[in-house]
Amino acid sequence: MPISGVVISSRPQDKADVLLTLAAMSAVEVFGDDEQGHIVAVLDTASSEDMQNLIDRISKDQMVLNVGLTYLNTEDEALSLAEGKKRAKPIGFRKEYLT
Repeated sequence: MPISGVVISSRPQDKADVLLTLAAMSAVEVFGDDEQGHIVAVLDTASSEDMQNLIDRISKDQMVLNVGLTYLNTEDEALSLAEGKKRAKPIGFRKEYLT
C-alpha cells in the first residue's frame, strides 16, 4: 500500500475550494496549509496505479498549480517485486512491469 506526502500548491484565493475538493477524497488526509496557498497532505492508496491516478486527478484540478511529491513509501510493492511477483504498474512505470 503506497503512502506519499505531497505539497499541493494553489493560488491563495483558491485554497479554500481546493481544501473542500481534497476533503471529499477518501485517500487524502490534509495536515496543514498556509496563507500562500500551499497544502500539506498524505495520500494513502491500495496500489501504485491508484496513487498515480490520484496524483493525476489532483493535478488536473484547474485550481491546483502543482502537486509536489515530498515522500513516497512503496515498501509493500517493492517486497512483492523482490519476491518475483508481477505488478501491473509499480509507481513511476508507465508500462507493465516485466519480471
